[in-house]
Amino acid sequence: MKPIKIILNPIAGRGYGARSEPALRRFLNAEDVNFDLAITEWPGHAIELAQQAASDGFEIIVAAGGDGTTHEVVNGLMAVAGDGVAGTLGVIPVGSGSDFANTVGIPPDLKGACRRLAHGQTRIVDVCRVAVDDQSPRYFDNTVNVGFGGRVTYEALKVKWVRGMALYLPVVLKTIFLSQSPQMTIEYGNQKLEFPAMMVCVANGAREGGGFFTAPNALPDDGLLDLCIVQEIGKMAMLALVPRFMDGSHVNHEAVTMTRTKRVIISSPDDLIAHADGEMLCTDAHRLEFEILPQRLQVRC
Repeated sequence: MKPIKIILNPIAGRGYGARSEPALRRFLNAEDVNFDLAITEWPGHAIELAQQAASDGFEIIVAAGGDGTTHEVVNGLMAVAGDGVAGTLGVIPVGSGSDFANTVGIPPDLKGACRRLAHGQTRIVDVCRVAVDDQSPRYFDNTVNVGFGGRVTYEALKVKWVRGMALYLPVVLKTIFLSQSPQMTIEYGNQKLEFPAMMVCVANGAREGGGFFTAPNALPDDGLLDLCIVQEIGKMAMLALVPRFMDGSHVNHEAVTMTRTKRVIISSPDDLIAHADGEMLCTDAHRLEFEILPQRLQVRC
């Protein structure tokens, strides 16, 4: 195997990234993987490292971290690819959620992920592009959640000592009682919806937040964005609805609309908060425009 680039986020998983490095090296060496490892030092550094690695000719560039690290590496790869197909992404999940890895079938354990990196196949998946207000567009591989999910992420990022569902569930409960439903206009296809919305999830993958199947039928290679639109409901109704996202049964709730599209625009006179792949996208946006880019990313999985 030609050399691959490993981009390790040491603070992924509340520090598990750094603690996993010795085992990561050991498992990769056991699989005879020829690799060069770089460690991120600041937010956004993985974007720069991925761009440089792609420019240097590395055929596989691996995000060793959580969904946020993968998000940055994807943005680096897409910046180099332009309108073409991006270089091959690998993922070693050592973060809090690792939802994209789950979507493409990468094992959640370190040894299994390293083995898959060494012996897996290449799959081509879609990438999504989002433009916030007048900012330059950026890319995401899994989900953007506007409203409730964005607020959950905002609160979760304040917590430094736990990871996984032990992190997300208490934050979700807190957010239920703190959140408000902004007035939203949602435009897709020939539809224009206007009402206060608890949240809108724009999804390329089925799962977010380490175990919430917000778009349970989403496929990362079907050329479509899956939308989960939840209208405003009362706090007690929210308390009953949110657990249903863990098995996907929320799709049958009367306040929930599930649909698919290639483009969608979400706008509001109110401030919109959103996450992209588990990282904050915005806290006070008024317009978000989304587009699917079919078959634009190769993944080793």
